[in-house]
Amino acid sequence: MKRNTKIAIALPLLLLAAALAFVWPKHDIGPAPSSAARNMPLEEKVARGAYLAKTADCMACHTTRGGAAFAGGRALQTPFGNVISPNITADKETGIGNWSADEFWNALHNGKARDGRLLYPAFPYTNYTAMTRDDSDAMYAYFQTIAPVKQASQPHTLRFPYNQQAMLAVWRALYFKPAVYAPDTSRSAEWNRGAYLVQGPGHCIACHSERNALGASDKGLSGGLIPVLGWYAPSLTSDREAGLGGWEVKEITDLLTTGISQRATVFGPMAEVVRESLQHLSEEDARAMAVYLKSLPDESGKREPYERSKEPEAAAWLAAGEKIYRKQCMDCHGEKGEGVAPHYPPLAGNRALTMDEAVNPIRLVLNGGFAPGTAGNPRPYGMPPFSHALGDAEVAQVVSYLRSAWGNNAPPVTSVVVNRYRNVPLD
Repeated sequence: MKRNTKIAIALPLLLLAAALAFVWPKHDIGPAPSSAARNMPLEEKVARGAYLAKTADCMACHTTRGGAAFAGGRALQTPFGNVISPNITADKETGIGNWSADEFWNALHNGKARDGRLLYPAFPYTNYTAMTRDDSDAMYAYFQTIAPVKQASQPHTLRFPYNQQAMLAVWRALYFKPAVYAPDTSRSAEWNRGAYLVQGPGHCIACHSERNALGASDKGLSGGLIPVLGWYAPSLTSDREAGLGGWEVKEITDLLTTGISQRATVFGPMAEVVRESLQHLSEEDARAMAVYLKSLPDESGKREPYERSKEPEAAAWLAAGEKIYRKQCMDCHGEKGEGVAPHYPPLAGNRALTMDEAVNPIRLVLNGGFAPGTAGNPRPYGMPPFSHALGDAEVAQVVSYLRSAWGNNAPPVTSVVVNRYRNVPLD
């Protein structure tokens, strides 16, 4: 092979290697464990780690339905393919029994596996990076006590090029930088604790945020559609959606820890979060999260009132919806949508009905609405599904009516939109 030809082949490869070296994530050591954490009795550290594992909702992703706790194997669906959660029990061959505390910290903080592989952000290290080294070490101590389960972790089934580490390195160069939460000294200790829990272990942004074409979050809590699950996580910074500025702190803590409050009831994916994670918060931590969430500025902006069509067809569509409501819904939710809080949520003035995205009320009518069973609400009331009783047009009519009645004012929905969600799995 001629010398010039060799150079022509080698040069692009060298440039590619240099580019990868430039974007490949650097290792961030982060802060060292505090002396208090190093000297903490093991039993106390394990208990602390167990609490944090619930706060971070690790069970939800690392346990299959009916499977061994934390043994992995759950397929986390993404627009790019499936990410299969790994085994994080203390098994030394197939779990993390041979991991060190440093390696566990590296996964949470830097998003890197023990062997140096870059982890996919379906594992929310983009949020867990905010956690302190002390909390990471406590979680590590807890997971080392989990009964070993010999179950090999399965490979992900991502499409090309998303299954390439080089592609992930570029993504991380654009959207991720490891950093432990830095307290805001102008705020109270309680507010900072709430911010830490929301931004770090609670990883609320994972759902309550829009994502771009490459799956990166916009870093806010402005709400977002969860396409694979077919639910909309409302904005926590918009008073037109789930903005909590006008709520009492107790109303927020009630919703977080029991799933119900005088204002609203959780449903869909959030019901699982409350059942498996948030209900286990201490009273102090639940209040801290509520204080922080209540303080978020209203970013809803100004929106012109919806001008409803005066056409006879539009009026007939809503009249048909009212007829369905009176037959199927009024016994629980009242003639004027007043409901019986907290068990039968009021529909009048209910922002879950009037958001731009109507997917949630559509899913509730189709599939039913079920608050989580929690210590504070052990026998939750539920709404039955109507998918078997109502066609697409009828569901669209009753949802359109709910979005127009008792002072609610949002656009109607169509049967085409309803049909889109009729066969979406519940989870």
